[in-house]
Amino acid sequence: MEPRSASSLSPRSIVFIGLVALAIAMGIGRFAFTPMMPLMVRDGSLDAVTGTEWATANYVGYLLGAMSASWFAHSPRRGLQVGLIGVAATALAMAWGNAALPWVGMALRGSAGVFSAWVLVCASSWCLPELARRHATSLGGWIYTGVGLGIAATGVLTWLGGAQAATVLWVELGLLATVGAVQVMRRLPGQPGAAAASGVAGAPRPAAPEVASGNLGVVLCYSAFGFGYIIPATFLPTMARQLVSDPLVFGLTWPIFGTAAALSVAFAAHRLHGWSRRKVWAIAQGVMAVGTVLPLLQPALWVLAASAVLVGGTFMVTTMAGLQLARERMPANPTALLARMTTGFAAGQIAGPLLVRLIGDTRIAGWDALSLASAAAGLLLAITSVWLWREGTGSVSNARSS
Repeated sequence: MEPRSASSLSPRSIVFIGLVALAIAMGIGRFAFTPMMPLMVRDGSLDAVTGTEWATANYVGYLLGAMSASWFAHSPRRGLQVGLIGVAATALAMAWGNAALPWVGMALRGSAGVFSAWVLVCASSWCLPELARRHATSLGGWIYTGVGLGIAATGVLTWLGGAQAATVLWVELGLLATVGAVQVMRRLPGQPGAAAASGVAGAPRPAAPEVASGNLGVVLCYSAFGFGYIIPATFLPTMARQLVSDPLVFGLTWPIFGTAAALSVAFAAHRLHGWSRRKVWAIAQGVMAVGTVLPLLQPALWVLAASAVLVGGTFMVTTMAGLQLARERMPANPTALLARMTTGFAAGQIAGPLLVRLIGDTRIAGWDALSLASAAAGLLLAITSVWLWREGTGSVSNARSS
């Protein structure tokens, strides 16, 4: 069978490719360790300190992947393929990761972070322009439902299979990633279409001075998003496990997080595609600020569930709006800006757990490290939400007056 060309793909096929790719990269490559860590600690194959180091290795790998994603600026399709194969391979290999050989797990989680970043940047760089060429930009938001679906699928698998050994679950996750990667690569075009090649082969169109100067604020807000969401995204299942030891109870927080992410993006793609990307981003970041500080009010399961809904329900809306805004600002070739934003995001999510680790056992005004980090994250998210809203209002006013 001859490889299909990019021009033969329908918009729905492009959405399917992006959706499944992000479900694998983020649901398994990035976030599978969140619900798996309590189970590995339970099995005695991991301790909390080593688990934190492995999680940090994934964040560092994600940062390195974001910084190097520009390698695929001329061939995002290739980066997508390499990243998907890498995510599947590292997930399968995690079955052999344990505290006895901590460097193995650290290397695997770091590599998974690199591959996940490549997939996120390259899927966005390839899918969004392909949809634009077909005058189907309104479908772009549906791609990002894949992240929530991937998180939810991983969460349900680890929730319902929590009685199994963690090593068995890692094999199941790796097989799931392999099946998804095969489906994506079967549908990817054999070579870039003529339209795609013309869009990336030459030098990127220089941005207007006002657009170039405005990108710094966007990158900083996306970096703040990385810092803000990572506290609940990392520690919600662990906080729930401190309240109840049954994996069928504490493990439910992660499927809730992923389901909220998928449903919220589907709603935004269906109902808000005509809205300003800045406004959507500002609202989502503000709601996330509330969800981040909510566990400070009361240590109860319903509070953690509400936090999972608020943070999970805005996590991918923020991602979608931010990356679509980058596509609007750099329509010729958004890969460089996408990579810069993802790099800032990765740096922010490294800073979150590091802050918790640096504070350690110190208490300030009765607050422990996790509470202090959550308060700082909520404040930063709120400030950047206000800035995005005001900038968006200013842009609309300028557009109307011109």
